[in-house]
Amino acid sequence: MPSKAKTVWYCTSCGNETSKWMGRCPACGEWNTMKEGLSRNSRSSSAANPRALVGLSESRPVPLKDISVERDSRILIGNKEVERILGGGIVPGSMILLGGEPGIGKSTLALQIPLRSKGLRTLYVSGEESPRQIKLRAMRLIREEEGDTEEGCTILGETQVDSIIRYARELNPDLLVVDSIQTIYSENIDSAASSVTQIRECAAALLRLAKESGIPVILIGHITKDGSIAGPKVLEHIVDVVLQFEGDTRHSHRILRSIKNRFGSTAEIAIFEMTGTGLREVENPSEILTPMHQENLSGVAVGSMVDGSRPFLIEIQALVSTAAYGMPQRSATGYDVRRLNMLLAVLEKRAGFKLSAKDVFLNVAGGMRVNDTACDLAVVVAILSSTFDLPVNPGTCFAAEVGLSGEIRPVGRIEARISEAARLGYKEIYISPYNLSEDLRRTIRSSSIRIVEVPDIGALCRTLFKGGQ
Repeated sequence: MPSKAKTVWYCTSCGNETSKWMGRCPACGEWNTMKEGLSRNSRSSSAANPRALVGLSESRPVPLKDISVERDSRILIGNKEVERILGGGIVPGSMILLGGEPGIGKSTLALQIPLRSKGLRTLYVSGEESPRQIKLRAMRLIREEEGDTEEGCTILGETQVDSIIRYARELNPDLLVVDSIQTIYSENIDSAASSVTQIRECAAALLRLAKESGIPVILIGHITKDGSIAGPKVLEHIVDVVLQFEGDTRHSHRILRSIKNRFGSTAEIAIFEMTGTGLREVENPSEILTPMHQENLSGVAVGSMVDGSRPFLIEIQALVSTAAYGMPQRSATGYDVRRLNMLLAVLEKRAGFKLSAKDVFLNVAGGMRVNDTACDLAVVVAILSSTFDLPVNPGTCFAAEVGLSGEIRPVGRIEARISEAARLGYKEIYISPYNLSEDLRRTIRSSSIRIVEVPDIGALCRTLFKGGQ
């Protein structure tokens, strides 16, 4: 049995090694430069025979002209949203890193892939749950009427990376899922599981397995308090795709966002709804994020938002009331409270609305998080609607940015926003007059939606609220 590789703490500035962590390097005097890694002797012995630890063969140089590339070689997994965000399916031999908060649905999504993919032989490695626990969850996820099956899924309760690689070579599955990379360890590394060294070395071993055997690997990763994936940053560098699962566990909707993709676009998102039978694909998010209440309610406006390459409409709710205490409250859910304060200052300074003594509460319906400045106009309209206590026509939506001078500024991808609003049956959309080119004007003249161009906040009030100020 080979001796275990010893880990030390080394300075990234001067390379000095110590047996324990120190806030300041004793050699060069730099602060916070100590990182965990293999000792020099361990690195030299591993470099002499690095593949002996995991039983991998030596690669040979191949001329570029002799490398064959098969067309349409992507693996389809039966989930259209995941296939779209990956660029058309999983590329053989690729490594995908799936991260997200605890309880967000990472393991559920990873288990749904083999259950709902006919003919896809999958080896599901779990270091967090027993095979019996996975079976109970699979029974809840299987929908027989839609053809779900568990015949092609093999469960392995193992955390030792050498054993995982050995079983993967024996079974030769179409897909390998590891849940999670933080629980996997190597006996050749003298450090605990989930340490920086263990994560880096185990991920490197699984990556070499994927590249040599052609088996795609999905790694599930934990995240830290600041939202980044736990472990060394090199983990995100060596994988081919990084997917981030976002959402509020108190709401049912989840967003799968592509952070890195070597085989497709990163300007894509996939939206799911958590149900009793697992994650349901939401192919038309606008229908679940737009108003679901009776009409003629004040303080409600619909904005056109673009996340990635997908436009969809979202409901903005505002409540403006007289401050009950000396200090007015400013609260925003799903929206940047600093941008809300900026828009309130614009309304106060440029449009003359006295909101300094008012409580303002803002909410984005559906638990979504808005980062698109095109929703500024919808936020302003919702605040004004609540201030005047006048409802906005339910067939109206908004897509424009509000500047510090009170002007209505243009936004990108306006044609896609207008098309989405027209598709959902909206009658008119308010935009900036500087947003439409002559070619685009001629294109949308035949559209069923009416384009209303407003240059500033004052014109917006006169047009929308008929001088309600």
